Formats: sequence, C-alpha cells, structure tokens
Amino acid sequence: MLRRLASDQPASFAFTADNLAWAEGQIAKYPAGRQASAIIPLLYRAQEQEGWLSQPAMEYIADMLGMAHIRALEVATFYFMFHLQPVGQVAHIQICGTTTCMICGAGDLIDVCKEVIAPNPHELSADGKFSWEEVECLGACTNAPMAAIGKDYYEDLTAEGFRQMLSDMAEGKFVQPGPQNGRFAAEPVSGLVALTEVGDDKPAYNATVSRQMDVRDGLKRIDGTEVPLLTPWISHGALDADKRATPVANSPKAEAAPRVNTDTATVPADVTEPRPAKGKPVDGTGVTEQEATAVNKGAPEGKSNPDAAESDASEEAKLSPEEVKALRAERRARRAAKAEAAAENEADTGRKPAMLSAARDGNADDLKMIKGVGPKLEKLLNSMGIYHFDQVAAWEADELAWVDANLEGFKGRASRDDWVAQAKLLASGEETEFSKRAKY
Repeated sequence: MLRRLASDQPASFAFTADNLAWAEGQIAKYPAGRQASAIIPLLYRAQEQEGWLSQPAMEYIADMLGMAHIRALEVATFYFMFHLQPVGQVAHIQICGTTTCMICGAGDLIDVCKEVIAPNPHELSADGKFSWEEVECLGACTNAPMAAIGKDYYEDLTAEGFRQMLSDMAEGKFVQPGPQNGRFAAEPVSGLVALTEVGDDKPAYNATVSRQMDVRDGLKRIDGTEVPLLTPWISHGALDADKRATPVANSPKAEAAPRVNTDTATVPADVTEPRPAKGKPVDGTGVTEQEATAVNKGAPEGKSNPDAAESDASEEAKLSPEEVKALRAERRARRAAKAEAAAENEADTGRKPAMLSAARDGNADDLKMIKGVGPKLEKLLNSMGIYHFDQVAAWEADELAWVDANLEGFKGRASRDDWVAQAKLLASGEETEFSKRAKY
C-alpha cells in the first residue's frame, strides 16, 4: 500500500516544553553514537502531540537525533502506526484489510466507515471527529475482523457493533478495547479445548484490556505532563491549540532546535550501560573479547574513576575485563540502593488509615464500582485491608497520601480519580455516573 505525505504541510513543528523534556530523556537512554535508536518513540510522541505526523515534525526529530531527514521519512512511511495525513479529532480508524480479516467481514466495516465517516480514506468526517483507512495485516488474525483505533485493538467486530462503537466514541464514551464477542484473548471462539483449568485467579480481562479499563486513555493525545514511566498516564483529553505549551522553537531547522552531537554525547548516570558486544566471554568475567578490545582501544590519557565511568562508557578504557565487570556491578548496587531508599521514603508519606483483617460479615463491597479500580487493583486493596466503601470515604488528606504512595504499580490513582468523593456516595447507597455504567 502506498504511503504518501499529505499535500498540505504546516510551516514548522516544535515539541511543547514538556514533550521536549520527555524526548531528551528518551535520547539519554542510548549510548553515545546510538541516539538514532530513539527515532520511533520521538516520532510517535510528535504524532500524539499534533494528531498526525507532518514532514516538518519528521525533519525536526531527525535534526534532534543528528540523522539525515530521509532516514526519518523512511521510518515514518514504513509503519502504519504513523499517520501521514491529518486525522479526526476523536480517532483515526485503521481497518485491517488483509486476507483473514477480509474473509471474516472487513469489507462490511469499511462500508460502515464510508457511510458514517467519509466516502474516501484519509477524508475527515463532516464534524471533523473521525477519519479512516484500510491497512495491511495488524497481526490479530484469530480475532478477525479487527481495527486499530488510537492506542488499542478492537477485535471480533461486527458491522452493527462497530457502528455503535463509533457512535459511543463520538459522544465521548469509553469503549472497551480487545475482543468484542466475550472472548478473553485469542482462544477458540467455541471455547478452550486445552488448559481448561484456569483457577479462581483468572482476571476479568486480558492484560492489555485490563490496563486500559483502568487508564482509559486510548484515544487521548499527550501534552507531556502525564505521570511518566511505570505509573499510569493521567488523561488530559485532546488538546486545543490554545491549551498547548509554548513551543521552544519555531522550526525544526532553527538554531534553538536541540541536536545531539553523536561524536561527543555521553550517557547520564543511572540510565543505561554500554550494549554488550557479541562474542564469547573471556576468563569467566562476562565481558567478551570484542568488548574488552573496544574499551581498551584508543583509551584516553588519565586515571579512570567510577563516577566518570558511569557517565561515559569510554572511561572504562584502561580497565581490565575483571575491573569492568566489578565497576558495572558497583553501579547496579548503587542504583538498587538508591531505588530502595526512594521507595522507602515514598512509602512513609502520610498516615496509614485504619485497615481490616477481613471483610465485615465476609461480604466485601465491589470496589470496582469506584472509577479507577479494576480487578487487579481491587485485589491489591483487599490485601492491604481495604474492603468497604465507608473505609475509603473516611480517609483524611494524610491518609489518602499514604494510600497513594503505597499502591504498588498504581501510585497516585486514589487522588487522581477522587476515590474519597466517589466512595462517600457509594457508601450512602447512591450511585455515581461510573458505577451506573460499570454494573452492565
């Protein structure tokens, strides 16, 4: 399928201040000379910021990474995950049209797109909310037909269900991703024929769907202020132009546009270690002959030290393989100790609320009625001694802070989704807008 750039291109592109800081953090993960490895995440962040990937954005990112512009273009035009045309404000629909999906009804889904969105691919709907295209195989053949929308796959689709899905998305409603016919993942539609003893711990949704049921940001665009790394993203909604941060540069070719000098760039401490070279380890040290040769070839004058070595792989130059191994072990130990100390300090935040050893009368409240609590998080809360709405409703500010700091893997969730306010309504027998939908 041909991948063409849009005929109308913006004059320039620049990351918002927050997205620029995020991008520089991604670049810093790679050793000197390998910054080009950050091309895909940076291109995708540009797309999330603007909704689609323009030529100025590609060139801006190529300049950041010290790459020829054509290299960024090659990556962007190869992957269907990059939208080369302006897309709908709510979502861009990618219908898989390869063999399995086509046999199972992709043509019906395309007909719905033509009727509901626009007659032609890459054409915006009348209200500007949607656009669509047919793409090559997306790798979910067992669940055909399927579509990629935003960050998620929607599988086992029917024309009628797909039409309703688009209607719900247009109204701002959350649509559960994954299989739409009750399947857990990609097991036979007739039911399991092997590994049938799944036990009582089988979750309600597969891992991908379960996360999105909690985070619910599949159609959101990213302005750079979301909580980073392992904690769930905070959804900020699709950004209007007047809500975006002031760009830090006016052109990808401007002097202010940051650019990595691949000849002199170094890797910050605690970010990454040099990529091991291929080959057989020597002397049982875990350091290969090629690696030992590389670090001892062209070594700079002057004595090396652990701190300098941690900042720049070239500082390992005059070390023996045994010394290199010891130095890296020391780095790992320091990072582990630092992370453990930070976790302990964070866990001591606030005041631990009163907990229960078990649910009253053996009947726990369905904590999943609280927006932001899924099956996994409910199990975590129960293990901490939280079983009832009135427990959550009674949390004071310092108790809420303690809970936020101790929700392993979900830190900050309780404040973000205002659990206390929701729990007060639920504890009094009332319903929230979320609990009304969650029951069905």
